[in-house]
Amino acid sequence: PAEIAARLRVAAPVLLPGLGAAPHWQVVVARVEWDGGEVEGGPVAQSLLEEILVDPLATGPEPSDRIAVAHTGDEAIALVPLPAVVAEHDGSESGIHADALLEAVRAPLAAGLDDDGRVTLGVSAAVHSAEGLRGALEEARHARRVAAARPGRVCAAGHQELASHVLLLPFVPDDVRRAFTARLLDPLRDYDRRHRAELIPTLEAFLDCDGSWTRCATRLHLHVNTLRYRVGRIEQLTGRDLSRLEDKLDFFLALRMS
Repeated sequence: PAEIAARLRVAAPVLLPGLGAAPHWQVVVARVEWDGGEVEGGPVAQSLLEEILVDPLATGPEPSDRIAVAHTGDEAIALVPLPAVVAEHDGSESGIHADALLEAVRAPLAAGLDDDGRVTLGVSAAVHSAEGLRGALEEARHARRVAAARPGRVCAAGHQELASHVLLLPFVPDDVRRAFTARLLDPLRDYDRRHRAELIPTLEAFLDCDGSWTRCATRLHLHVNTLRYRVGRIEQLTGRDLSRLEDKLDFFLALRMS
């Protein structure tokens, strides 16, 4: 269709970085939040990424044409082509580094925010195929959430700072995610819809409290016996045992992936 053809022509400089070079990409996510939340941050974040990601030393097409940026809500996403990703002697890769990006923009952005706004940035690792772009987006979003947990008006984090399941989950195929979460959580969701039992919130709180009956009951404002009844119902509906580490881990991952 004509509309798709037009979109592909616009995307070509990003998806095909240059003749004779294998395409590589990084994803950068930015979020701008204002105190009070009255101003939508997405357009500001998009303009911000369009400015700070332009390489003044780039050759060929205009640099701004080689970066695809869009926004949704308060978040902006940039797809940045890397014509050549070369391993350095220390084992690292060239491309965008969160710390270098932060160093370049922290002072002017902090001054411009004037104590009533906040910018957080997340940078993915380079990916070498289109199949990796979805995982790179999730990785950049996770990195931005790591940055958001830090103090300061302008914060950034890169993929190197992600560890454990946070790094692995974005690369789980969609059909595997759906099957895994449905098998564990759908019985609880169905029960909650029928009985308003709040089993899913109870499970989330129980895991967040590291399985402590007392802390979880206090958080949910429940008697411990009521909590034990709910957890027993969760185990009955799923065939799992929340005293076992393996089953706790499965529930934890299912909740994260859902």
